[in-house]
Amino acid sequence: MTIPTSDKPRQTASAPDFGEKRVRRYAARHFSVPPRAIHLQGLTPDASTRKYYRISTVQNPAESLIVSLYPTPFNPQDNSFLDVTRLFQLAGLPVPQVIDAAGTDGIILQEDLGDCSLTQWIDDARAAGDDDGVNEMYQRAIELIARIQKVSGLAEETGSVSSRLAFDVDKLTWELNYFFDHFFGSLRRQEFEPGKAEAIKCDLEAVATELAERPRVLCHRDYHGMNLMVDPRGDLRMIDHQDARMGPAAYDLVPLLVERRLEPADMAWVESQQECFMRARAKEGLPALDREEFRCEFNLMTLQRQLKATGTFSYQTGVMGRGAYYEKYIAPAVATILRAMQAAGMKEYPALRAALEGD
Repeated sequence: MTIPTSDKPRQTASAPDFGEKRVRRYAARHFSVPPRAIHLQGLTPDASTRKYYRISTVQNPAESLIVSLYPTPFNPQDNSFLDVTRLFQLAGLPVPQVIDAAGTDGIILQEDLGDCSLTQWIDDARAAGDDDGVNEMYQRAIELIARIQKVSGLAEETGSVSSRLAFDVDKLTWELNYFFDHFFGSLRRQEFEPGKAEAIKCDLEAVATELAERPRVLCHRDYHGMNLMVDPRGDLRMIDHQDARMGPAAYDLVPLLVERRLEPADMAWVESQQECFMRARAKEGLPALDREEFRCEFNLMTLQRQLKATGTFSYQTGVMGRGAYYEKYIAPAVATILRAMQAAGMKEYPALRAALEGD
């Protein structure tokens, strides 16, 4: 897995930790060189329990690979990243090549896709006035979502772990409770009057219950612009796909279009991208979706997904001390949530809305 260093906070220089030593020893074995001949660059993961490193030899730094380092050893037969990678490769989806899985070392060695995330590519293209290029790249990313959804049946046929996991009530509720704990607790240090916390959680449970009842397709699960890479050939590739699971058709489209923005996305543009998604599904031979029903699902999914993301940003800010990177996304995410609540066809969530508005 490649972590786009231009998008994410870098590790500060420090004495090598045990993880770095473990990676250096592994890299020396892989390249058949002494440990001192290894060039190692730490890449900070995005709110992940795994660590990532770019490795190469001092003699040939251009021939680099990516190490994903797990906290503990693992069984490659039970590893979700390897499982979903096999599924996606079987379906012809663009994921990095796995070169080695050293379970006893807690390491997966992968192709290096470079440092250009879709987020960075779009920022650069906009700065250069290349609006046509931006539109084309979004279209490619949306078409890729449809291709993922087309793999839903294959996931079940092959017994992939992704077909056995779903955004059910328990999973969605857990994510929303995480938001509650860290936005109102870790970040705001907010105490509620008796009964108010229960009312907010009742609204959150209602969101989870409604989404869990929606028809499900295969979802990447974290399909935002920093988990899509533009490789050196200009091809769009997916990373961080180990948590793929079954969920609503709108799930992956939401983070791509509305997440991690400093200003809420323009709704006319969002609706035009929803139409692009409809065409992409038709191109893949997937069943047509009712447009009004899909817009309602998209708004409800925006609500849940942005609440979940706000919980992550709040935890990273209030607990992990990474506010310099994450805090700026919180206010725009809350604004997006409140806007989704006001959309046509949305149910009322009065306690949650009042709490978000600060009442």
